[in-house]
Amino acid sequence: MNKKPHWSGPKRPAGPRPKGRNRRQEKKDEFEKRINDEITADKVRLVGDNVEQGIYPVGQALRIAEGLGLDLIEIVEQADPPVCRVMDYQKYKFEQKKHAKEMKAKSTKLVVKEIRFGPQTDEHDYNFKLKHAIGFLKEGAKVKSYVFFRGRSILFKEQGEVLLLRFANDLEEYGKLEQMPVLEGKRMTIMLSPRKPASGKKKEADAAQPKADDAGKE
Repeated sequence: MNKKPHWSGPKRPAGPRPKGRNRRQEKKDEFEKRINDEITADKVRLVGDNVEQGIYPVGQALRIAEGLGLDLIEIVEQADPPVCRVMDYQKYKFEQKKHAKEMKAKSTKLVVKEIRFGPQTDEHDYNFKLKHAIGFLKEGAKVKSYVFFRGRSILFKEQGEVLLLRFANDLEEYGKLEQMPVLEGKRMTIMLSPRKPASGKKKEADAAQPKADDAGKE
């Protein structure tokens, strides 16, 4: 006798399972799928654990799901025939929401901070902007730095290029240069992306290295 797989997540509300018309009147979320007697196709492609995968008449597929104490979930309705999974429907929705939440957390919003220089920026202003750029890169933002040439200052474009390359070199520990200085109209621009912080294991190894070297000298 087949036993229903153990599922310790959210449970289906007690009581009879809603039928087609009443269930379709409920407010749906983006993870809502047709299940069981809501599936209208004559044949379905069956997938899932503890089932023999293949194409079945929908009635037979329903009986297989019912025999396992699970639901028949139409997961790809555009396919021919539709793909249906044998699984607990509440578990399916729980896993889909969890996956979507994880993907959203990974897809961080791209932030670009701009820092502007003149072709003859003094040392105090340079260091002030360098400090800000370090802070932006540490926060995970990209830094778009450019030299703006007014009027005849375009004659100093080589000086602007040297300034930007110095800026990129001073930020090498915090940001990676994505492109060499590019002159576009009155602007010469570079783009820096933040470097990923070293992993904990690597930091520990680096910290232990001097001790190992010292031990070798003794």
